[in-house]
Amino acid sequence: MDDGVILKVNRVVKERGITIRTEKGINFPDMEYRIPLLNERDEEILEFICSHADIVGLSFIRDTNDVNTMLDAIEKFTDGKTIPVIVKIETLACVRILPEILVAAASRVPTAVMIARGDLAVEVGYAKLSEYQEEILWICEAAHIPVIWATQVLETLVKTGIPTRAEISDVTLGAKSECVMLNKGEHVADAVVFVDDVLSKFEKHVYKKTAILRKLTIASDLFNNRN
Repeated sequence: MDDGVILKVNRVVKERGITIRTEKGINFPDMEYRIPLLNERDEEILEFICSHADIVGLSFIRDTNDVNTMLDAIEKFTDGKTIPVIVKIETLACVRILPEILVAAASRVPTAVMIARGDLAVEVGYAKLSEYQEEILWICEAAHIPVIWATQVLETLVKTGIPTRAEISDVTLGAKSECVMLNKGEHVADAVVFVDDVLSKFEKHVYKKTAILRKLTIASDLFNNRN
């Protein structure tokens, strides 16, 4: 079609389907498509952001060219002033060249990474999400790039006031990152307190485990040296 595309839906969550709300995106996994990264409306929004925000989020970055395009546009609207960026990791293509993307961004401005697990799960498949989010954490740790753990963190607690067991485990996984992001909801204040409590206790547990392993390693080295 000249003004759009036709999609065939094979499976839906509800029998009669669902309605996609306004301004909701659609993912096309394993499809290579090139559209302009910034249109006229995007540039207007970016100019406003650069004048009022302390940090800019870069969504659906595909390669280093996209990074440089965004950073060039930011520089144009800030007269050379440095504004940190958050690179949202949302596609498999982005994960595959993450080191190159980090070099392109961090060599020009302070950079952080957000693991956008909602879109990433659709792109890579839910079964592989854990594998890829761990890989992102490893790469960012090696590059000394802070990571934001995002998407549906304690979503049930935020909305209802009661967390699920899976959500609690998910929070402890988020301890490997530098920041945990919660979405809006009636009980978000309670969720912040809950996250702080869980992560504080988990940090002590990890420290204790690390200290024990360190002592065992030292004891092993001493024993080997004597023999």
